[in-house]
Formats: sequence, C-alpha cells, structure tokens
Amino acid sequence: MKCPYCENEDTQVKDSRSTEEGAAIRRRRICPECEGRFTTFERVQLRELTVVKGDGRREPFDREKLLRSFRLCLQKRPVEDDKIENTVTSLVRQLETSGENDITTQQIGAMAMEAIANLDPVAYVRYASVYKDFREVGDFDQFLGDLKETYDNADQKENAPKKERA
Repeated sequence: MKCPYCENEDTQVKDSRSTEEGAAIRRRRICPECEGRFTTFERVQLRELTVVKGDGRREPFDREKLLRSFRLCLQKRPVEDDKIENTVTSLVRQLETSGENDITTQQIGAMAMEAIANLDPVAYVRYASVYKDFREVGDFDQFLGDLKETYDNADQKENAPKKERA
C-alpha cells in the first residue's frame, strides 16, 4: 500500500481489526520512510457496479461518494458514524446482490432516500431537497405536507383500536 504522504510503496501494517459487522477489515499502517500513519479499509466486492447517469453517461460505482452524501445530509444530526457506515454497507450489498451490473442514479437515490428516512427525518428532508431537485420554497412545502400526511397516517394506524378476538 502506497503511503499517502511520501508515496513510499513499502508500508507496514501495525494493527488489523474487523469492522462493519465483519464486512470489512480496518488496518492501521505506518510508513517506515516518513513515519506517517494512516488507515485503510479492505472490503469484499461482489461485482463491478456501473452507475448510469440521467444523461446516459456511465461511471464506476463509488461507495465513498455515497457515504459522503449520507454524511453530508446527516451532518450535526444525532446519528452515530457506525450506524451510517453500516447503513451504507447494507445498501451497497443490496446493489451488489441485485443481479444487475448497471444501476441508475434513480435506483441509488430511491434506496438512499429510504435508508436515510430510517436514520433521521431531518436528514431525509435534506437529502430529498437535493435528490428531488427542489428549486423553490413551494417544493419544500409540498414535500413536507406529503411527509406530514404519511406520518399522520402511520400514527393513526398505530393508535387505532385493536379488534378483540372472540
């Protein structure tokens, strides 16, 4: 593994441990040349995924890009970093096991929306504002109205009287 500081090609592993419920290995490394320390992660990759953009362009799937978008919308929210990592790992695993090599940005966005909704409602609105390309305040009003209606309906079902069994 090349040192990110001095680009020395011979670095040493000082510590390895399993992370993300066994889905990855975290390695602490040190460069004998500059004594720089850094962390690497090793993950299983089931297949090469290609993202098909809205305009037809194609690019390799980048887990880190997805993770950055999760972290951005969850910034300053009470969600632990481990939970974010595990959610992204689970989402990537779903994509890899879907049987498709080509996935659209719409598929990724819809799956991310659902995952973020389960993590934090404020982050869900933040992500939706970018994913759904809100252009004006009315877009937020419409989305929040729909969201409130969904939550109200869920509360009504949850609080509905249970039928007694005879």
